[in-house]
Amino acid sequence: MKQVMTIAGSDSGGGAGIQADLKAFAAMGVFGTSAITSITAQNTRDVRDIHDVPVKTIRAQMRAIFDDFEIAAVKTGMLSTAEIVACVAEELERAGERPLVVDPVMVSATRASLVQQGAVPELMRRLIPMAMVVTPNMHEAAVLADMEIRSADDAERAAAKIITLGCRWVLIKGGHAQGDEAVDLLFDGKKTLRFGAPRVATSNVHGTGCTYASAIAARIALGEEVPRAVRNAKTFITEAIRNGIAVGKGAGPTNPFYFLPPWRTTLRSDST
Repeated sequence: MKQVMTIAGSDSGGGAGIQADLKAFAAMGVFGTSAITSITAQNTRDVRDIHDVPVKTIRAQMRAIFDDFEIAAVKTGMLSTAEIVACVAEELERAGERPLVVDPVMVSATRASLVQQGAVPELMRRLIPMAMVVTPNMHEAAVLADMEIRSADDAERAAAKIITLGCRWVLIKGGHAQGDEAVDLLFDGKKTLRFGAPRVATSNVHGTGCTYASAIAARIALGEEVPRAVRNAKTFITEAIRNGIAVGKGAGPTNPFYFLPPWRTTLRSDST
């Protein structure tokens, strides 16, 4: 079984972060490992507290994983400080080159800031140049490209600016745009590919970005080239959103196991 690693923050509500990543890995048929960078106290409505894990503990987690597992791909999520970004970049360099998917998490689904001052410049300087794929949403792409994004043409220009940071592919997600379709733009410096899907009318979208990026990392670990990995992950996340779970009093999570029948219909009764 292919083994994949997520380096990200945790979500006590179970809808995003490490929890979402591991669910997506399992749904894709790969074995997930994790290094937790921050512990958040959050639910479907808000983020109430953030505790950043000490850098030495993040480093120890990463080394423990790389020393024992054959990691085929890595995905990063919430890296809240410049020191954490630097630590992660150093440990990835130490472990040797492998496919890296960078989800430049900046704000939660409830609009809470998840990064401190200095983290984004360090991400741009140290981590994005190592990435096979960077997966910003439109807000994150605007920050990385230092420009406003109001149209599809703007998104193309932003992708062209982000690719100069050194990554091999940029995927600008269109979930926050307007229109009947959610269209994602994939750019490698030469060609532009677009992946569209009908927009789903639902509020259960918590963890969408985490789940999508993790699915891409898993598909790459399984041997798919980036365009095919993105296409398959796009189909997966669209159905996960369509079958989102209405729990909590705010934005419920996506459902990465939408394809499984309810357990009660598949497990035999133990009454005999």
